[in-house]
Amino acid sequence: MLGRRDYARQELAHKLAVHAGSAAQLDALLDDLGRSALLSDERYAAGRVHSRGARIGDAKLAHELRAKGVAADLVKAALATGEDELLRARRVWERKFSRQPAAVDDLEGTVARNRQMRFLAGRGFSRETIRRVLRGDLEND
Repeated sequence: MLGRRDYARQELAHKLAVHAGSAAQLDALLDDLGRSALLSDERYAAGRVHSRGARIGDAKLAHELRAKGVAADLVKAALATGEDELLRARRVWERKFSRQPAAVDDLEGTVARNRQMRFLAGRGFSRETIRRVLRGDLEND
């Protein structure tokens, strides 16, 4: 299994639990895999951020990693090594919409803007990032 892709410790434990004789055997196996660097939550988190980060925001990435059992400090470190969320959000937005919504004063512009905001929010981008993308503000603070 580890030859195909990286797994988080908790994820691999769940998959192997049906094959293990006991919980102690499973823990011993996972500890051995960790010592031999075949199993690493840190490497899993970095790989997941690299592969999924181009399409989704930090909030969704963090949620996915925590759901797989990756520790909060490893999640934070992996997100810090990834590309800036604002740049990623801008690329995702450009692929889908490619133009700013019409003036917010008219109903059509408001509907388009709200649709774009919901799209980016569904992808896990923060409200501040969404606001800056739709405003066209690409400068990093």
